Amino acid sequence: MLTFLKDSPENVGIPSSCITNCLDRLNRQGIPMHSFLLLRHDRLVTEGYYSPCTADSLHRMFSISKSFTAVAIGLLADEGKLSLDDPIIKFFPEKLPEKVHPWIAAMTIRDMLMMRTCHAATTYKFDMNKDWVESFFTTPPTHPSGRLFHYDTSSAHTLCALVEKLTGDEMLHYIKKKLIPLGLSENSYMLKDPFGVSMGGSGLVATSMDLLKFGYFLYKEGCIDGVELLSSSYIKEATSKLTETCITAPIPSEAAGYGYQIWQNEKNGYVCYGMGGQLIIVLPDHDMICVTTADTQGIGGGNQQIYNAIYEDILPYIQEEALPVNTVTWSAYCNAISALQLSPVKGNSTSLLIPSINKKIYEVCCNLNTPSADFELSNKLGFESFSVSFDHDSQSFSYISGTLSFVLNQKTYQLPFGIQSVKTGCFPVYNMNYAASGAWLTDNTFYIRANIIDSSMGSVHFQLAFQENNLTIFMRKQEETMFNEFSGHLYCVCR
Repeated sequence: MLTFLKDSPENVGIPSSCITNCLDRLNRQGIPMHSFLLLRHDRLVTEGYYSPCTADSLHRMFSISKSFTAVAIGLLADEGKLSLDDPIIKFFPEKLPEKVHPWIAAMTIRDMLMMRTCHAATTYKFDMNKDWVESFFTTPPTHPSGRLFHYDTSSAHTLCALVEKLTGDEMLHYIKKKLIPLGLSENSYMLKDPFGVSMGGSGLVATSMDLLKFGYFLYKEGCIDGVELLSSSYIKEATSKLTETCITAPIPSEAAGYGYQIWQNEKNGYVCYGMGGQLIIVLPDHDMICVTTADTQGIGGGNQQIYNAIYEDILPYIQEEALPVNTVTWSAYCNAISALQLSPVKGNSTSLLIPSINKKIYEVCCNLNTPSADFELSNKLGFESFSVSFDHDSQSFSYISGTLSFVLNQKTYQLPFGIQSVKTGCFPVYNMNYAASGAWLTDNTFYIRANIIDSSMGSVHFQLAFQENNLTIFMRKQEETMFNEFSGHLYCVCR
C-alpha cells in the first residue's frame, strides 16, 4: 500500500514560514479550510486538518469525481473494452429516443472526456426526477460535439454509467481493485443518482489522503513501485492541454485549458478540481503536489484565493537544496498545524439582551415571503416556533455555548453551537455531521453558522433579530440540493 515518508519542509527546500504564511493568509481571508496536504520530492511535509476534520474524515469531493471517472475509462481502454473514439450511443441502445439527433449520434467518448459534448449544460438538472443517463441522449443538443468546451457534469455521469455497465461493478470499487497498490481508503464511496448509478461527476466521498495518492498516481504517470497500473500514454494525454477553457472559465486558474476531466493550471501543471475548494494541484516544475479540502461555496473567488495563497506564498520561495531549520519559524509552523480548526463566527460573545430572551419561545406567525393580507398564519416552510438558550461557564460566567431549538412539521429539533468556538453535532432533519458557532453582530442580532461536513457539504445560516417581544429570522443555505427549508424569512412573536 502506498505510503509517504514524512519530512520537514526545510529538508525538501521549502521554508516552513512560507506554509505558515499561506495558512494565515487563508484564515485572514475567511476561507473555511478543512485540510491542507503538501508533498514534495515524494515526502509528505505538511498534513494539516482543521478540527473537527481529521485524517480519517470522509469528505465530499464533488467534481474530483470526474478525474476518477476519466481514470476508470482509461483502465477499460487498456483492457480493450472500449476505444476513446467509440460513439457513446453504441453502449446505450436502451436509453436512446426513437430518433437520435445526429450531433448526439456522432459524439464520442473522447469528446465527453474533453467536455466537448453537444450539450452546453448538465442535462439531468433540467428534471432530476427522470433517468439521469437517459437525459444525456434525449435532451436536445445545442451544437455539434467535438468542437467547444462546455462544462457538463452529465457527460462524466454517463461515462461512469458506462464503466459500471461494462464491468458489472460500482465504479469506485472497480478502480480500487485495479489500483490496489494505492491503498485507497476502504470506507470511501460514491453517492448514487436516484436510479442507482454512481455519481461519476460529483459523488466521490473520500479522505484527503485518498486525493494525495490519486494525484501522486497521475504525477507518476500510472507507475507505482515499478508497476504500470495504467498506460502512461493515456495519463500524459489526460493531463495535457487538449482544449481551451478561457472563454467560459469562471476564474483565472481555470482558464489554462483542459485534458480528460482534468484542468490545466497556469503553473505548467494540472488540477483535479471539485466545487468548494476540493483540489489536487500537481506542479511538476516544483516536483510538488498540494491537496486542499474546504467549503468556499458562497464566497466569491474563494477557490482563486486558495490558488493565489499557494502560488504567491509558497512557490516563489522554494529552493532546490535543503534549507537550515530556523527554530523560531519551525516552532511557529508546528504550532500553526496543531492548532488548525474551523474558525468560529466573529462577533461579541454576550449581549445585554440575553437575560430577557434566554429560553423564551417565539411562535412563528407569518412567513414574510408570502405575507397574507390580514397577517394571519402563513408559514409554508413548516416552522412553528424557535427558542435560543445560552450557557455560561460556571467560573468565568462568560457565555461559551448555546442551543437553537425549533419545531418543524410538529417535530422538535435542537442545534447546539459554540460561542467563540465551534461545537459539533448531527444537523437536525438531515442527520449529517456539522460544526456550528454563533456570535452577537449587534446587541440585538445573533448569528449562527452551521458548517455541514458530511456526504453533503455546505453551510446553513441563521440571523436572529430580536426586538421587544418579537423575533425576525433570516435563514440562508449554501448547499447544492438539500436544506431548502432553511431558506427564507420568518416572523415570530413571544406568546
